[in-house]
Amino acid sequence: MIARELRALTAEAIGTFALVFAGCGAIMVDAKTHQLGHIGVAITFGLVIMFGIYAVGHISGAHFNPAVTFAFALTRHFPWPRTLAYWTAQVVGAVSAAALLRGSLGNIADVGATFPSGSQGQAFLWELVMSAFLMFVILAVATDTRAIGEAAAIAIGGTIGLDAMFGGPISGASMNPVRSLAPALVSGNLHALWVYLLAPVIGASLGALAYQFVRGEQPRPGEVRATIERPEEAA
Repeated sequence: MIARELRALTAEAIGTFALVFAGCGAIMVDAKTHQLGHIGVAITFGLVIMFGIYAVGHISGAHFNPAVTFAFALTRHFPWPRTLAYWTAQVVGAVSAAALLRGSLGNIADVGATFPSGSQGQAFLWELVMSAFLMFVILAVATDTRAIGEAAAIAIGGTIGLDAMFGGPISGASMNPVRSLAPALVSGNLHALWVYLLAPVIGASLGALAYQFVRGEQPRPGEVRATIERPEEAA
């Protein structure tokens, strides 16, 4: 049991590390070289999530996001007692990646931290809505047997890329508390951090509850997809 949980937590830490290293790294590389552009950064975030889901979705569920873990627990697709351990693994992975980015490239672009381009209220609203979109899709492909589960990584990665393309210029399109927390801590710039800690949790919760409502029927025992329950069964 302990070994199984340790493997899941390690997978979460590695996946979150990859998300921050590739995603925030893309922002820093673009600031340094101007070779990627906004679309390139958005695609990088989508692709690294696809990579993580395919790589460790069957081991940990591939949350890589405290807001996603919270929303899964809220909708009874993940046990509450495991949430703190998952959050800890996600923070460790994210901060480690941000520290490595700063150590290798310096404090470029505040290590890829997210900031509002307008007011903090505007950024909060956009982060909330985009997080709701994301969690709506995640819950569909991860928990509903009527959805096309094999395409979960593509659907989730594509949603993140989409949100980043249209929402990035407004709020940074974080949708993930640790993705914003880690570069903020490592760069020392905590401006508007509360937006990116709170809005994704509320938005993801609303998105998950919305899908619970529109889905109607609940999955029978054993029908929940690999991104949530199979890690416990197969480990």
